[in-house]
Amino acid sequence: MPVWLDDFLWTYQNVVYALGVNGLLALSMYVVLSVGQLSLGQAAFMGLGAYSSALLTVKLHLPFAIVLPASTIAPLLFALAIGTPTLRLSGVYLAIATIGLGEVLRALYINIDFVGGALGISGIPERAGLVSIYGLLILALLGFWLVGRSAIGRAMEAMREDDVAAATMGVNVARYRLGALLTSAVLAGLAGALSAHISSFIGPNEYGFEPAVTILSYALLGGIGSPFAPVIGAWILTLLPEMLRGFADLRLVFNGVIIVLAVLYLPNGILPWAMRRRAA
Repeated sequence: MPVWLDDFLWTYQNVVYALGVNGLLALSMYVVLSVGQLSLGQAAFMGLGAYSSALLTVKLHLPFAIVLPASTIAPLLFALAIGTPTLRLSGVYLAIATIGLGEVLRALYINIDFVGGALGISGIPERAGLVSIYGLLILALLGFWLVGRSAIGRAMEAMREDDVAAATMGVNVARYRLGALLTSAVLAGLAGALSAHISSFIGPNEYGFEPAVTILSYALLGGIGSPFAPVIGAWILTLLPEMLRGFADLRLVFNGVIIVLAVLYLPNGILPWAMRRRAA
C-alpha cells in the first residue's frame, strides 16, 4: 500500500469505515422503500446483528469468517416473525409499529445482563476492514442493480407506484414485501456486525429512534431511483458532521430538516433518475 494511502487511512479510518457501513444501511432502507413500504426497523435489525456478532466473538471466540454470516440469523428470524403481522400495515402505521418493535429490543438489551445491560458490550476485537466492508457493499450494489433490471425489479416498481394495480396484474405483493423486509434485515444485520467489530464497543442506545431516522434520511436524500442513490445520500450525511464538527450534537436536527426538505422539494432525491430496465 502506498505511504500516502496508508497515512490517509490511519487518519480517517473511522470515517472511511463509516461510509461503507452506512452505505449498507442505506441499501437496507432502499429495498423496503422500493416496494412502497415505510419500515423503520433497520436500526433494530442492525442492533440484532451487532449484539449477536459481539456475543459470538466475545463469548464463544469464533472466527470473524463465521461470525459475519451468522450475525444475519437473528435479524432474519426477527424479520420473519414480525413480517406477516406488520406488513399488513402501510405508511405511517407500519413506521410506528417497526419503531416500537425496535424500542422493545432496546429495552431488552438494557435489562439483560448477559448482553451487558445498560453498559453494553466492550472489548470486541476490531476484525472488520476495508475488504469486508466495501466488498459487501459492492456485492449488494451489484445484486440490486441486476435485480432492478429484471422482471423482479419491474414488479417492485409497479408495487411502489400502486400495489393494488400490481396485485391485479399478478404480482404477489405479500411475497415481495416479505422478501424486501428479509433482505433489509440481512443488510442491516451485516452493517451492525461490521460496526461492532470496528468500534470495539456497542450499547443499547445506538439502535433506537435516532439511528432509525438517520437511516431513513439516507434514502430520502439520495432517492430510490437506483441503488446507488441512497448510498450517495448516506455518504453525504456521514461526511457532513465531519465537516461541521462544531454542530455534531445537532445531527438529528439536521437529519430531520433534510427529511422535511427532501419531502417538500426533492421527492425523488438528489439522484432522481430511475434505472433503465430491460424490455419484457
